[in-house]
Amino acid sequence: MPSSSSSSSAPAPSETTTEPAQTATSTTTPPAGTTTKPAPTKPSASKPPAKPSRTTTTAPKPTTKPTPRPTPKPTNTTPKPPPQPQAGDTLKPGDDGAYVQQVQQRLNNLGYWNGAADGSYGQLTSQAVMALQKAAGIGRDGVFGPATARALENGVRPASRVGGTGIEIDKARQLLLVVRGGRVTMILNTSTGSNQPYKTKSGGTAVATTPAGSFQTFRSVDGMDRAPLGDLWRPRYFNGGIAVHGSTSIPGYPASHGCARVSNAAMDMIWANGLMPIGGRVTVY
Repeated sequence: MPSSSSSSSAPAPSETTTEPAQTATSTTTPPAGTTTKPAPTKPSASKPPAKPSRTTTTAPKPTTKPTPRPTPKPTNTTPKPPPQPQAGDTLKPGDDGAYVQQVQQRLNNLGYWNGAADGSYGQLTSQAVMALQKAAGIGRDGVFGPATARALENGVRPASRVGGTGIEIDKARQLLLVVRGGRVTMILNTSTGSNQPYKTKSGGTAVATTPAGSFQTFRSVDGMDRAPLGDLWRPRYFNGGIAVHGSTSIPGYPASHGCARVSNAAMDMIWANGLMPIGGRVTVY
């Protein structure tokens, strides 16, 4: 048995236990069967992200002021009407106005029929002017110039050669006269036979003439008559196939195959007023 007083005995073991260093974050595994609630998260102390800013582009201001452009003047696209003719002016087809109306009325007063005095220089006025020119023995162009104005002012008008009542066709002056009681009441421009040869429907040759003499109206067609030598508007026949009829062409010279042409409007007027009744006298000279 060893002695208790021996000086060579070993020192007793130390009570200090060295533990391993803990990490900043320790993970503790919960026992099985235990439900772990997630720890509530605290709102971050960081600032919310800034909203994207809108980019506005500002045009650089001009250093100098632009020169102002002159304002264009409005253009008038409507042409101005030509000035109306005045007293003493030459009148022609297409003219209109108060002076034209005065001339038309004066023509009607003398018997040169041109329809209603409406102030418009149309075909009827041109035909009446041409009739006045024929009666006065001046140029036959249907234009109311200085010489025609003098004839109108002087009241030039033809007289009846036969008297009585009827129609007179003056071949020399190319005029058709309406005579009532020996007095000429109406004067119309006409165009009679040209006195030129022409081919007939049968192939022969004839001369376009309007025979002189005294005749009577014996037949009429109220409409367009399609004749072998052309169309006749509302003809009044007085000598075989020769008639007074309407046409669109009544020149200032003889131009027909033998008929006496007047304007379609004049022929309508003859019908409306009964100026060429069946049995009425027609004198050609």
